[in-house]
Amino acid sequence: MSSLPLIGQAVPAFQTRDTKGQLISTKDLLGHPYVLYFYPKDDTPGCTAQACSFRDAKPLFDHSQARVIGVSPDSAASHEKFTAKYGLNFTLIPDSTHQLCEQFGVWQEKMLFGKKGMGVIRTTFLIDSQGVIRWIESPVQVEGHEGRVIEALQHLSAS
Repeated sequence: MSSLPLIGQAVPAFQTRDTKGQLISTKDLLGHPYVLYFYPKDDTPGCTAQACSFRDAKPLFDHSQARVIGVSPDSAASHEKFTAKYGLNFTLIPDSTHQLCEQFGVWQEKMLFGKKGMGVIRTTFLIDSQGVIRWIESPVQVEGHEGRVIEALQHLSAS
């Protein structure tokens, strides 16, 4: 189990496919900042609230030319249903093997309903246009989260 990367470090290199099968890699994402957020499960109350807040704040992310990318262990089919049900307007990446979650140190032991098990620790990374991690929230508090991400993005844009 790896630990979270640190602020100031290069984002761990990855290459994966989004829900639509499009290839996404750290190399392709260079040139603009992006938000990479990890969440436990599609269509659950906290994850839905978080996704909908990112959806609703999209104009603010667009203003900073920042892309939002969500990652969970759900399947591509689950992501497609989640996207359609809530009108999500950003990229989702299925990570059913937990490879990306493990690479970013968010696949950890946790307690759920009194039982220990492995799962995603809700975590958000803000990565700059050069591929360097500039801000992390872990574990994420869903309420007001998109505002904190936008504030961090605005600080990034101002520097």
